[in-house]
Amino acid sequence: MPTTAPSAVLLDPLVERYLTELRVEGGLATNTVEAYRRDLFRLQRYLLTQRLCMSDVVSSQAIRSFLALLKQESLAVSSVARILSAMRGWYRFLVRERVLEGSPLREVAVARRPVRLPKTLTRSEVIALLELPVRDRVEDQRDRVMLELLYASGLRVSELVGLTLSQVDLSLGCLRVMGKGAKERVVPMGQTARDLLREYLDHVRPTILRRRSTRVLFVSRRGRGLTRQACWKLLLQRARRAGITKSISPHMLRHSFATHLLEGGADLRAVQTMLGHADIATTQIYTHVERSRLKQVHREFFPRQLKRRKSNETKT
Repeated sequence: MPTTAPSAVLLDPLVERYLTELRVEGGLATNTVEAYRRDLFRLQRYLLTQRLCMSDVVSSQAIRSFLALLKQESLAVSSVARILSAMRGWYRFLVRERVLEGSPLREVAVARRPVRLPKTLTRSEVIALLELPVRDRVEDQRDRVMLELLYASGLRVSELVGLTLSQVDLSLGCLRVMGKGAKERVVPMGQTARDLLREYLDHVRPTILRRRSTRVLFVSRRGRGLTRQACWKLLLQRARRAGITKSISPHMLRHSFATHLLEGGADLRAVQTMLGHADIATTQIYTHVERSRLKQVHREFFPRQLKRRKSNETKT
């Protein structure tokens, strides 16, 4: 089955209406809607081979056959999970519109997607990364501020590089962030990030721009906004200098922000708001990280566990 479905490809008109609803009423990001378009295009192509339309009554056996074909393509678990999500949403839409009486997915048992715990940095690794001595180059000073904000405000890298001057409020110590689905949220930045950002705006940014003008907050020597790839590169360089050997990404700072807040006793709902998660279930994944860490501490320091470990060592 083809893996792509550009917008020019004709989908069932009802599917187009559903996708428009997701974008306009559901507030889903354009990339997410386009991913669903490709997924439903896969389903449409398969149904056509069965002489069925997207809004026809489909047997659970036909759905199982479609899923079996996906399995043969050796797709990533996450890709199959997203296709299933698109299908569930589509058939819920048909039931809601009274096109169908029920979803064919009701009778299809689907293996649950394994929970992947977010990878984080330890507090000491974060300190090593953020408090690395700044070199004389103005870019190094800019990079320091960017990484501080990624961690201090739990930003996505796309949100960071997309910041403009009008989204910064130093008097309140907050940022107005445009998140997924064009949803705006206000996040605090903390005093350290606030002081560094003020220094950047007063001295570093004007030096980089050299009298050029732009609304973008973080700029390159060319006077343009930085890309996500540039942010990855500068993070990897600083991590190497800080002696961090594990694989690292900008999103790990966001994961670390959430995990460290919850470790400190922060309210889950407050963390959800700061991260911009529409569903608190997305935020709850960080409680799993905390629980796994607690189990590790228990294994290492609980007296009876220590006694058992010493006994095993004696036997060997």
